[in-house]
Amino acid sequence: MNRIVAVAAAAAITMAAVAAHAASLRIVSVGGSTTEIVYALGAGDTLVGVDSTSLYPSAADELPDIGYVRQLSAEGLLSLNPDLILAGAEAGPAAALEQTASAGVEIVKLEEGFTPEEVYAHIATVGTALGREDEAAALAETLKTDIEQALAEVATSSSKPRILFMLQGGRGPMLVSGRHTAADAMIELAGGVNAVTEFDGYKPFSPEAVTVAAPDVILLTDQTVEALGGVEKILADAALAATPAGQNGRVVTMDALYLAGFGPRLGHAIADLAAKLHPESEIAPLPERPWTKAE
Repeated sequence: MNRIVAVAAAAAITMAAVAAHAASLRIVSVGGSTTEIVYALGAGDTLVGVDSTSLYPSAADELPDIGYVRQLSAEGLLSLNPDLILAGAEAGPAAALEQTASAGVEIVKLEEGFTPEEVYAHIATVGTALGREDEAAALAETLKTDIEQALAEVATSSSKPRILFMLQGGRGPMLVSGRHTAADAMIELAGGVNAVTEFDGYKPFSPEAVTVAAPDVILLTDQTVEALGGVEKILADAALAATPAGQNGRVVTMDALYLAGFGPRLGHAIADLAAKLHPESEIAPLPERPWTKAE
């Protein structure tokens, strides 16, 4: 019995030591949803830098910005003297990460995934890296509850609107989402049907493709609407105006990270998007969590 107590005590000491070590690390988080996970686990004070897509919570805005998630530089990463880099799936280029790793910095890279199960896995991976396995398990369990509640609400709607997701990518052309994107996955989770299934990923907008897609709803990020000068200006496009969505003025907008981040707020994002896609169903919002409250 004493040996069992001793072993348990030793294990507790070891876990405490791991947690203490993780708390002393200098961590850079790359990817908006990755940063959200760090804060949701209560480890925001370990961060010494984030990328430009890490816009939530607002505390992330106060940290040094290492640049765009896909255009990192080893010099920028190493300038923050990190012990650990938590890199989302989009982090790159690979050469910058490899150069940073060769300098002795540990890098934990998350795999791309647009399912609830993959989000739970991301939370577990980050929790392990931070020595916060218990917190990660609790966060994943709460998120699972939120997602199940959101999907139950979605199931109350019988409508399956065709959704066209459009994105203004920087200074480039307007892009349309096909299959196997975060937007495609969110549309399905929220009870819609992607109006574009002829290709994977994103392709430039074309009037002909939009006419064929015949969407019931046009889905945009808030950032796209702002970049293009407002919804009315967007619907002034002849091809969009001729669609069922354009004729009925059905345009839905959401914050980009909230809509497509696939992080701790996923359950709430599903419920909020579903409420906009199925107004007739009066889908109820989910209860707030500490990591979903506006800051």
